Amino acid sequence: MDSTAAKVVLAAQRGDSINRIASKIDISYSWVYDWIERLNNADIIAKTDNGIQIVDHEMRQQYAEMMAALYSRDTISQEDAYIVPHFAGMEFVYTEIDAAYVWTHGGYQIARSHNDYPVFIDVHDRDVERWIAFFQQWGVDTTINERPDASDVDGNVHYVLYPKTNGIDAEWVNGNPVIPLDDAINQMMENRPAYEPALEIIADKYDREIDAAHHSAMST
Repeated sequence: MDSTAAKVVLAAQRGDSINRIASKIDISYSWVYDWIERLNNADIIAKTDNGIQIVDHEMRQQYAEMMAALYSRDTISQEDAYIVPHFAGMEFVYTEIDAAYVWTHGGYQIARSHNDYPVFIDVHDRDVERWIAFFQQWGVDTTINERPDASDVDGNVHYVLYPKTNGIDAEWVNGNPVIPLDDAINQMMENRPAYEPALEIIADKYDREIDAAHHSAMST
């Protein structure tokens, strides 16, 4: 019962590579590789030609209970805020402020502080109740479709869920599933004055031409 082993097992989805798992939990590749070897030898996970898969689901549940108990005793850090959703075993993508945050590799933040740190994710509508129950188990507040007032939230980190009835399109950036870049740009363009620095980073980093006419239209 080791926290790194637990993170590996909880974050692993069928077909994941070792590198993707390491990126998800923000632990070095070599350390994750070592733990996967041990977990494979213990028949908890299996290394296959198509990636990693969980074999012992009972042990995964024990890891989930252990980690939830540990995290619920203290405030989740900003760094762990981007690790915990991977443990839910459900599909999600970062959106809104976090789309800008992920696509700029952490280079852009807006309207957040250490005392009030909402994390914005798209989830399947069918999974909403399971997400709420998951975060409750970890001692974290959630809201639907709207950021709450900081005074209405316990703790610093909390999650804003955006239920989607259609499919969720994900691109992976540094171990984080995020809405596609074009969708992220469109969201930022809807509130361009607030996201101007992020758009400048994205235009330079991804060689994108950001429509300057949109800013002029919003100003008139």
